[in-house]
Amino acid sequence: MSLPKVILKSGKEKSIQRRHPWIFSGAVYGVSREINDGEMVDVVDSKNNHLGTGYFSDKGSIVVRILTFANETFSENFWAAKLQSAWYLRTQLLDFEVTNAFRVIHGEGDGISGLIIDYYDKNWVIQAHSTGVFLQMEKISEAIKSNFSEYCETIYCKSSGTLPNNGTDYFLFGNKAEAVAKENNILFSVNWVEGQKTGFFLDQRENRKLLGEFSKGKKVLNTFCYTGGFSIYAMSAGAELVTSVDISQKAVDLAASNMELNFPNANHKAVADDVFNFMKEHTQQYDVIVLDPPAFAKSIKSKHTATQAYKRLNIAGLKALAPNGILFTFSCSQVIDDVLFYNTVAAAAIETGRSIRVLHKLEQGPDHPTNIYHPEGHYLKGLVLFVE
Repeated sequence: MSLPKVILKSGKEKSIQRRHPWIFSGAVYGVSREINDGEMVDVVDSKNNHLGTGYFSDKGSIVVRILTFANETFSENFWAAKLQSAWYLRTQLLDFEVTNAFRVIHGEGDGISGLIIDYYDKNWVIQAHSTGVFLQMEKISEAIKSNFSEYCETIYCKSSGTLPNNGTDYFLFGNKAEAVAKENNILFSVNWVEGQKTGFFLDQRENRKLLGEFSKGKKVLNTFCYTGGFSIYAMSAGAELVTSVDISQKAVDLAASNMELNFPNANHKAVADDVFNFMKEHTQQYDVIVLDPPAFAKSIKSKHTATQAYKRLNIAGLKALAPNGILFTFSCSQVIDDVLFYNTVAAAAIETGRSIRVLHKLEQGPDHPTNIYHPEGHYLKGLVLFVE
């Protein structure tokens, strides 16, 4: 049975010929028949030349997410082949003896637009960002069980937060809700049922490790700490004092629990407070500060407001930093690109009048790869600053 067709306007095929996986509504001329949300479709140009196969969406501006291009065949082996390729890459990037928590599938970066899979010590957490992927959940689960049986105890679908209309959270295999995961031999308690996202923020692994290199004997402040990742790396490197701040009491409790798991006698303060208020009210200066807020900009519409929030946050951070201090500052807002983020931090620096040097430009870890044809996949950007 042939698939329904999405027909592009003349000249709108160029992006897909460059292997960009998104088809926007403005590029579509018409469809061959009525298409259901999540249904597989063939994409053709105005002359009926086949360009690719992917999932149709009737929600939002992205109408089709391409999975295979041109004359590639979408086969039943698709999920297994993609998983095997992605797993092989992770075996080249990571030593599983010291790190057993990582991202296996990073959407477009691993050739499957709309799919996230995170791995926590034989537990797989799947997150669908499109109905098409959500409808394939059972097939994805079967591919994991068939190809990675020795690495699989639980498979959990967590898509209610990414597909509010039809996404649900449920166990596809097994029933474990949490595990103690290991990252560079540091332990973290991860609960994928109750935690944010898939339970942990895996994209900062390399940046957390770098923070440790600056933390020995220092007073470290970790803002928006969530489960305390940066805090524990700082303590593992011999920080004198670590303070973890988050507006969520639950997050602060998690940070304290994870610190206890690794360093029961650590000089660690876990504070539930608004970050801006904490830095305003507390006069103590820190030698190292981490600013890792949630995405201030969820869409283009909020870009200006978000930019102002990033500026205010960095001004506050710079003021709380001791002379010759180190600032790790981040943005995970996709619509705030590297140049805008850099300029925003520079604007904050100008306002403080301090002498500042850029030591590192940071991004997400390599298990969150960016598809070269899909630069939008590069979302996390950060700077390490030396502040006199």
